Amino acid sequence: MILGVSWWVYVVIFLIFFSGVMSYRAMQAERKLEEEAAEQEGKIYMERMEIERDRRRQGSH
Repeated sequence: MILGVSWWVYVVIFLIFFSGVMSYRAMQAERKLEEEAAEQEGKIYMERMEIERDRRRQGSH
């Protein structure tokens, strides 16, 4: 017992802290994945817009 507190209390506090850190890391990783997915969708959309623009230009000549 350190300062009158049992060892398992320190273990529980450590596990709560560890859980918070891991939750934060998971949140950051998911945010990065969502950003990458949105960026990929944006690229696909822009490619389709360019193809459509080129198709219209070819059709008007």
